[in-house]
Amino acid sequence: MTARRAPDGAAMPRGRVSISARVTLLTVGVALVAAVLASVATARVLAAAQGVDVRSVLGTIHTERVGADGTLLEEVQVAARRPLVLRSVLTSAGVGLAVGLAAGASMSVLLGRPLRRTAEVARAMGAGRRDLRVAVEGPPEVADVAVSLNDLADALERSESRQRAFLLSVSHELRTPLTAVQGFAESIADGVVTGADAADAARVVVAESHRLERLVHDLLDLARLGAVDFRLDVADVDLGRLVEEAATVWRPRAGGVRFRCEPPAAAIVVRTDAARVRQVIDGLVQNALRVTPPGEVVVLAARGPVADDPAGTAVVLQVRDGGPGLTHDDQAVAFVPGALGERYRNDRPGGVGIGLSLVHGLVQRLNGVVDVGVAPEGGACFTVRLRDVPTS
Repeated sequence: MTARRAPDGAAMPRGRVSISARVTLLTVGVALVAAVLASVATARVLAAAQGVDVRSVLGTIHTERVGADGTLLEEVQVAARRPLVLRSVLTSAGVGLAVGLAAGASMSVLLGRPLRRTAEVARAMGAGRRDLRVAVEGPPEVADVAVSLNDLADALERSESRQRAFLLSVSHELRTPLTAVQGFAESIADGVVTGADAADAARVVVAESHRLERLVHDLLDLARLGAVDFRLDVADVDLGRLVEEAATVWRPRAGGVRFRCEPPAAAIVVRTDAARVRQVIDGLVQNALRVTPPGEVVVLAARGPVADDPAGTAVVLQVRDGGPGLTHDDQAVAFVPGALGERYRNDRPGGVGIGLSLVHGLVQRLNGVVDVGVAPEGGACFTVRLRDVPTS
């Protein structure tokens, strides 16, 4: 006996009985038992009404009356009654069987058909279809399965749409420096640019290659965040000093933007990875400087926990800016890879949208949380709350 094949070609386990067959068999069995019990009860009632021993009605002969000529009168009476009772039992069993089959078939259709349709849609989704949905029908439990599958299909469609947009943004971001590197390198190689112009062209090539390198490193870090072996070098870190060191680096690079640092009043020591925290700060400050117009302010601040902060918070870092800010819809997707980069590609100066996603992943790895809101300066406010990283 060979194993049956599932609709998608996979072998189904041996001895597996479908839910339709199980429901039908169960219903038939219940109907038959009910019919036989009803027949027995009917026989008892008839026997009691006619003063006959019920065992004789069911097939056991008891002779209690004997005629003058020695004839067994009671046996003659039982024999006359027995076919009637037997027909009653058989008729009831037949009716029970028919009712059980009908009820079982109906219940099988009610349960099996929606489940089969749901399975067909699930297999199609596994093959790549995202435009299919399941009709919500059947009992509440079966309908819940259809609703859950439809919700999963919607979530997959949204996720894959964001991934496509992210890939488009990455492709666009890579193409710009690659075009510059290729163009200037060809000019130098062909002798079109010589002398001092060649040196300027070479500097452009170097700058664009650095830009490409940073983008590749960000992509690699973003991919590694989900890895189990993502490395953290945990030690006691003075966050106030770390913030001041970051401000020293970023202040000269602010251009026309006013850069302000607000370190904590006292030292705040946290068990964390200093390099990764610095990567978080650099990502947020770079993003703020990119969107903040000249004359406005970018603030890098650090403070200790207050009553409103979640339990266990060791330090709170903030990067606030006076830029255009983010709408409520923007805040909802601020940390989705490529979402803001795609949305404001032609309206605001910005990158591919990797930076904020990388920040979000790093903060989670550092046992913290990050959120975005509105800054007092008028733009966006990114708040990072860090806890001590547990020692593994």
